[in-house]
Amino acid sequence: MLRQFLSKLPRKSGKSDSPELARSNSCTTAGSTPQTHRSNSLSSNSGRASAPKRTSSAVFPASVVSGIEPLLPFKDVPVSERMNLFVSKVSLCCVTFDFTDPTKNLIEKDVKRQTLLELLDFVYGSVRFSEPAILAMCRMCAVNLFRVFPPNYRSTSSNGGENDDDEPMFDPAWPHLQIVYDLLLKFITSSGLDAKVAKKYIDHSFILRLLDLFDSEDPRERDCLKTILHRVYGKFMVHRPFIRNAISNIFYRFVFETERHNGIAELLEIFGSIISGFALPLKEEHKIFLWRVLIPLHKPKSLGVYFQQLSYCVTQFIEKEPKLCSTVIMGLLKYWPITNSQKELMFLGELEEILEAINMMEFQKVMVQLFWRIGYCINSFHFQVAERALLFWNNDQIVNLIAHNRHVILPILLPALENNTQNHWNHAVLNLTLNVRKMFMEMDEQLFMSCLSHFKEEEAKLSILAEKRKEAWEQLESAASRQPITGNTAVLVTPLAKPISY
Repeated sequence: MLRQFLSKLPRKSGKSDSPELARSNSCTTAGSTPQTHRSNSLSSNSGRASAPKRTSSAVFPASVVSGIEPLLPFKDVPVSERMNLFVSKVSLCCVTFDFTDPTKNLIEKDVKRQTLLELLDFVYGSVRFSEPAILAMCRMCAVNLFRVFPPNYRSTSSNGGENDDDEPMFDPAWPHLQIVYDLLLKFITSSGLDAKVAKKYIDHSFILRLLDLFDSEDPRERDCLKTILHRVYGKFMVHRPFIRNAISNIFYRFVFETERHNGIAELLEIFGSIISGFALPLKEEHKIFLWRVLIPLHKPKSLGVYFQQLSYCVTQFIEKEPKLCSTVIMGLLKYWPITNSQKELMFLGELEEILEAINMMEFQKVMVQLFWRIGYCINSFHFQVAERALLFWNNDQIVNLIAHNRHVILPILLPALENNTQNHWNHAVLNLTLNVRKMFMEMDEQLFMSCLSHFKEEEAKLSILAEKRKEAWEQLESAASRQPITGNTAVLVTPLAKPISY
């Protein structure tokens, strides 16, 4: 088996191989037959391959690996040949195996694992990577990591991921994949990697396929991807706008189409650190990202999975530019959940954080719409929602904002407070309501009594209107009961006073 595995590697023949091989033939899968490549003649007197042409992303420099045994340790070859040995070992790792069956290809899998660990130790050293080595490394990572995930059998039953009882899925190949991820991470962060050369191979296509992996069911893989993508963003400045746009497209598709993706939390965590590095004043494109991407991300049912990371991103924007507070609050009110109490609690928590950072001018822009919504929350029959809304008055910053604008806010909130004192079933909510009512009275007793008087007048008017409506319906019922029955005319049947006995 080991001999079959090694036979997949290029060997030196009478005529050396071409310095460039097609990408499709450079890596093979265990059990497949490698294709034969056409060779070009090289100088037999030279121990080294002829100078390679400028390689594109579609070729693989096999000539540098054809004359070196890939299982040799790095310490057994001269320093000048170690980079060639590195490429040789990398090409060995391009052979892939089926890890769903733990009994297949055991020797070959172990050889590959040991080779990957050797490569990892080599990359940890201070070495400058050549262009063929960069290309070979990128191809090896692509062959081993980039794959299509099987359909998620829970996608139709988990309601967009809001079922917290689902256990994460673990990839059986993870012990192998982890080494490849560690190798890629160390390779990208190595001081010996020239970003100007590497950007030709770690290109837009490579980044897009890396982003596709964030939909993995395995949380360990997503965590590795998060670190790697963050390092790519930091090292390759030329790719930064593309990475931001690509992540935005994933968010758009998640919010407006599928509402299903496993890596939203990790992508938001990356964006949190990106936002913290934005220069001031904020560019218009960054503000558009806040309004068109981050705010709509409050809409999906699975908000709880990534709410902490989303809230952090929004807070970063507000810290950068406090004027955005009113924009964020209006966005929250637009997507405010009506029938989902758990989401409503999250919204109230985020709202309190925003109100702690808002200035008076921005607060006055949104206070009317905001306190109408808070009034509805105070009257919620879900006691946690009502309690959370009333706890705003434990925050000194919010109380200060309310006190300065009490002439506008109190007339909006007083009906909700009075309805709670008369009708709410929960004693904790009732006690908090009485405390808030007392605070308003202490702020401005004259205003409070004026609003209370107006509320009672409105209640009396509503009571009179309700009584008139009731009388009108009674008159209609009485008139209808006296009308003769003709044709298919509907008949109003009055309930009998006593049941008929037989």
